[in-house]
Amino acid sequence: MRNQNGWYNFVIIALISLLFIGTNVYSTNGYFSHGYGTQYKAMAGSGVALSLSALAPATNPASNAFLGKRVDLGFALFNPNREYSVTGNPSGFPQTFPLTPGTIKSDSKYFIIPSVGANVSLPGGHNLGLAIYGNGGMNTNYDTKTFNSPLAPVTQPTGVDLTQLFVAGTYAREIVPNHAIGLSGIFAYQRFKAEGLQAFGGFSADPAKLTNNDYASSTGFGARIGYLGHILPVLSIGASYQTKMSMSALDDYAGLFAEQGNFDIPATWTAGVAVKATPILTVALDVQQILYSQVKSIHNPMLPNLQNALLGDDNGAGFGWKDMTVVKVGAQLKPMPGLALRAGYSQGKQPIPDSEVMFNILAPGVIEQHATFGFSKALMPMLQLNFAFMYAFSNTVSGANPLEAPNQQKIELKMNQIEAEFGLSFSL
Repeated sequence: MRNQNGWYNFVIIALISLLFIGTNVYSTNGYFSHGYGTQYKAMAGSGVALSLSALAPATNPASNAFLGKRVDLGFALFNPNREYSVTGNPSGFPQTFPLTPGTIKSDSKYFIIPSVGANVSLPGGHNLGLAIYGNGGMNTNYDTKTFNSPLAPVTQPTGVDLTQLFVAGTYAREIVPNHAIGLSGIFAYQRFKAEGLQAFGGFSADPAKLTNNDYASSTGFGARIGYLGHILPVLSIGASYQTKMSMSALDDYAGLFAEQGNFDIPATWTAGVAVKATPILTVALDVQQILYSQVKSIHNPMLPNLQNALLGDDNGAGFGWKDMTVVKVGAQLKPMPGLALRAGYSQGKQPIPDSEVMFNILAPGVIEQHATFGFSKALMPMLQLNFAFMYAFSNTVSGANPLEAPNQQKIELKMNQIEAEFGLSFSL
């Protein structure tokens, strides 16, 4: 009866979490999270070769083979600080696209981000899991007419909001002792809104589907496959690959995104090791790559695409993002039973070239470094409190306004982030 009640409570909490996640979710490696699950976040997202939480399928579904029966909940308070600066007066030349000089900060600075995961071990070594988590990060809300134009009635505020929700159902098992594989089928939901982009109407294949159309949504499916092996008592290795997810079109923004409103979710892969350096200290090292170049609406550069095609066309301009490779290092120390201390650091080259700063005023995903720490403390035999803190170091990217006279105006994008997450783990 206790387990039945536990699962009933889990379903209720999962549904509540879905409602919360459907509002705003924000992330840091481009628009992917630095980690998923409180324990993994405390180690800067490293842990593809560890089994720490029922949110593990977001990194490696094979981890569930070593988890047992459990439920993990997380609630994070996230504070992204985004701004852009324009220096240099407009040239006044005809056929240019000037920006108003000054520094503008994005509003909407505090957000609650929930996550939930569960895993069940069945007879015969079968493990079934469910994880609900999200991505975001392409979010800005500038209380200005950022892209002003005498040829179009531009409104304010200016900005975009992208939210992505993932529901991953996982199967995992040990194929031989200490070696496991796992497979997650992933349902993805995303919604998007853009405001204040009327000045680009002359560049759009469908100006009525360019901006200020409230939220549009789309769905799609994908999969993640993973392996986790305990090679030696002190060494484990792990790897996973998530497929590109073909999403239905964001029809109300078919005049903005390339391929008539297409905004697929790029593939990612992660590989890493975990070493038990001492009986109480484990060190993890992961390498992750996010393949933004697979998605035209993300990867296509502004120029020359804006000159050769219209926004919304197959080769319409995008954000110009490059693939992103992230190296993550984490450590877990267990100084006494019932207590685990964690810390981590990650670094990756942010995906925005300096030639692409203009469109990326809307999506300044310029973070490169994260420092994290956290802990887990047993409150009772079947209940554990988890905590993770993340600071994403301030970073800037600068470049010329590509639609003004050469070198006449400079644009600088800047961002830093802070996140604190509390979680609970229930052993069933």
